[in-house]
Amino acid sequence: MKFGPDHIVFTSYEFPWASVYPHGVLRAEDIRDAYVEAGPLEIRTRSGETLFVAIDDKAGLAEFCERHSIPLVRRLDVWSNLLDPFLDTEFSPAEEAATDARLRGVGLSQESIDSIRDRVGPLMRSYNFDSMLWEWADLGLFDFLKALNGTLVDPALPATLGDPAEVYRWAMEIADSPERS
Repeated sequence: MKFGPDHIVFTSYEFPWASVYPHGVLRAEDIRDAYVEAGPLEIRTRSGETLFVAIDDKAGLAEFCERHSIPLVRRLDVWSNLLDPFLDTEFSPAEEAATDARLRGVGLSQESIDSIRDRVGPLMRSYNFDSMLWEWADLGLFDFLKALNGTLVDPALPATLGDPAEVYRWAMEIADSPERS
């Protein structure tokens, strides 16, 4: 990643459905906000796409955002909450209810929460358990996209979700739920 005077150059973005894949330019005026507290860092575009930035680029991203008056935000990580059931962790019924309440708080119905989890469940179980990754703390949009990209999963599973480009757009809409509500 390279920071220009009024743009960011993505030099080898890994998700083929992204607007900046594999080498793309993102203008400062097209950035809604950014998250720079912990990795993976995120840029949210005005179109609602979440783009990921390596933790090594934290200082550069923070400086770029400051220079262009791009807000640094902390928002509810919708995908992290959606993917809690696929962590190598047990949650109490009260913890599960609190997670679902946070998701309903950003406009997702319980029916849509359950539907999303049913749809992505086989892929995320393969990603975390069949692969022996055994992540117990956090799975988020970045992990979902890695799994959709075929990382650590049964090669047949990503196709069961549908057209990958359409699934990518769907995932971005869900990630942008707090902004749409």
